Amino acid sequence: MTLIRSVAKYGALAVGAALVLLPLVWMVTASISPEASIVRYPPSLIPGGFTTEHYAEVWRRIPFARQLLNTVIFAGGVTAVSLVLDSLAAYALARLDFPGKNAVFALILLLLMIPPQVTLVPLFQLLSDLGWINTYQGLIVPRATNAFGIFFLRQFFMTIPLSLGEAARIDGASEFGIYRRIILPLSGPALLTLGLFHFMYNWNDLLWPLVFTTDTDMQTLPAGLALFMGQHVIEYGLLMAGAVLTLLPMVSAFLLVQRRFVEGIATTGLR
Repeated sequence: MTLIRSVAKYGALAVGAALVLLPLVWMVTASISPEASIVRYPPSLIPGGFTTEHYAEVWRRIPFARQLLNTVIFAGGVTAVSLVLDSLAAYALARLDFPGKNAVFALILLLLMIPPQVTLVPLFQLLSDLGWINTYQGLIVPRATNAFGIFFLRQFFMTIPLSLGEAARIDGASEFGIYRRIILPLSGPALLTLGLFHFMYNWNDLLWPLVFTTDTDMQTLPAGLALFMGQHVIEYGLLMAGAVLTLLPMVSAFLLVQRRFVEGIATTGLR
């Protein structure tokens, strides 16, 4: 019975993994297949030929290098600023006592329920009035903090023993000193995990850059690749080649931090 259960368990895991990887396999296959073989019927995962023309054409059709730089600046800038502001707010909610603390935390949880699309129109009007359309600050500043990030770090900070902070206060440390010298060094896994969440979400975001950038040289890669999806024709080969190139940095980043990523998830109460 034990052997049968093991076979059934690993068989189910293998089927699940195959279903998850199927779109990725098709994406890579389509990126190296001629356009005619991609749209043929019945469809097939086996390339009906081999070509690297799609990858070369992506670089010719859009300013790929510039849009890659824009994506790095946008995703990296939002991640860096968010980690600072989210951790400061989370420290206050987890370690300090002040009037209205629970109400503030409840309000932050309510913000998690508001779809971001609801705020697009007023934000566009505000950024337009400030002259921030087609600028890096227009892309980064409205994303400077995140309700999920505050909640995530608060959960982790609450697992750090209070005695560490009390000992530091006895030694004369300020609240900011406790935050900088004790809390942050002990929060490496959580900060790394949240940083990866922020970076991945903003790296793949299409709607935000598409709305707030109208200049091709200021667009990010997801917005640039949307040009290959016309009203009547979708250039699948170019779209998939661009998607593969866009995916590679994220896969590399995850492989580098996957152990700390899992550790951060396991220690924040989000299991």
